[in-house]
Amino acid sequence: MPKPNLIVFLTDQQRADTMACYGNTVVHAPCLNKLASESIIFERAYVTQPLCTPSRASLFTGMWPHRHGCTRNGVPLDRRHRTFAELLEDEDYHPGYMGKWQLGDEAQRQRGFRDWISTEGVSDYSRFLLSLGYPADKPHETFSERAVSELPLAVSKPQFLERYACDFIQKHQRDPFVLFISFVEPHSPYNGPLNNEHSLEEIELDATARMPAGDRIPLRYRLMRQWQEAEAVLDRARLRKLLFFGITQEEYREMKQRYFGLITMVDQSIGAILSCLERFDLSDHTIVMHTSDHGDSLGAHHLFGKEVMFEEAVRVPYLVRMPGQRRNSRIAQPISHIDFLPTVMELLGRPVPVQCAGISRVSLLRGEAMTPESVFIEWSPNRTKVVKGTSLAPRRAVKRACDESTRAIVTADGWKICFRDKDMNELYNFKNDPIEAENLWDNRSQASVVDRAREELHQWQETVGDRLSL
Repeated sequence: MPKPNLIVFLTDQQRADTMACYGNTVVHAPCLNKLASESIIFERAYVTQPLCTPSRASLFTGMWPHRHGCTRNGVPLDRRHRTFAELLEDEDYHPGYMGKWQLGDEAQRQRGFRDWISTEGVSDYSRFLLSLGYPADKPHETFSERAVSELPLAVSKPQFLERYACDFIQKHQRDPFVLFISFVEPHSPYNGPLNNEHSLEEIELDATARMPAGDRIPLRYRLMRQWQEAEAVLDRARLRKLLFFGITQEEYREMKQRYFGLITMVDQSIGAILSCLERFDLSDHTIVMHTSDHGDSLGAHHLFGKEVMFEEAVRVPYLVRMPGQRRNSRIAQPISHIDFLPTVMELLGRPVPVQCAGISRVSLLRGEAMTPESVFIEWSPNRTKVVKGTSLAPRRAVKRACDESTRAIVTADGWKICFRDKDMNELYNFKNDPIEAENLWDNRSQASVVDRAREELHQWQETVGDRLSL
């Protein structure tokens, strides 16, 4: 029996609720919706840490952030930790990677991949733009995110990747191949050629964006909120056309409108790549997966971006279409990205590498039962930006909050508990409060839930070698 191909679509900062299969029928994403109609849909898929580099490093190594060491952006992945293409150890497969990498040098071919198309910094994409006469706006003839976001659709990153992906498929149509296509979109600056694809009347704000900003959340989150609001005011003062953050509900809605347009742009290129598979009669021989490295608050809880434990930031789309699959099925139990690499390895007929902390979920893909388990999510100290001279807390308390670490647990029976070493803890009941509007941590009637979660967390920490004291 021939070995299956594998295509993985990886987006950057795409929330789970941006597709019809997750309840959003507003976003114009017909290609992703069709893919979902033929896929296994993981309804509750969670990242290992809601930040680009830590999450991606976990996807490609199968290791927790506290083990692989990439706990913040800008940290290259240690060479001692082998990644997917190095671990595959099957010369029959031709592995290719296209798009954003963020685990080290973007420009040079990395970690066992034979084909490499770069889009960040000094890259294949920057050279492509220069060849067309577009002027670079950054040193070393590179382009800023803002400059790229203002380019026409025909020279956008998704269409650039689409062309190379289709060339790759044609070239390797007779070889077993693995192809990762990593889109930057719908990451901020929430701007692109399809800004007006959706009318403002279509856009609904999250319920927590319409509520007054609450204070029963960690100080670090409130510091983030204050800094983002201050930046929005500064952007207005500088007469900038685009805001990275907002204050008013109108600004929230406009940013969400543009964000949806970015998803449509990616959707069009994903559709073109899937059409290439069909053109070369490879659909029934190819596993197709789609997920994102984390989500985006987009005004929920009056926050933007990632870096928090709310569902909008930590829960992502996760689709798997098996070869020849024509109908969808849904898996309701919570699943972690830590299981991505073991699952992919088994799908390709390879043993699960010893370094993997997760387990294969192929049994679920085959329609077999697996005992539902709790999912764990990490946060480590990062460079939280703070308004100078903030009045939210004394300087010492601010520094302490910015240095906090979190270990969150999402239980199979519908609870989320966030344990922190230096900031406020959180407890949410998804059954009664799916939008996480009410922190129940101080509710004594839920003490047994907290005690059970704490015990399970400590068992997990012992198993995975996590030494954080909680």
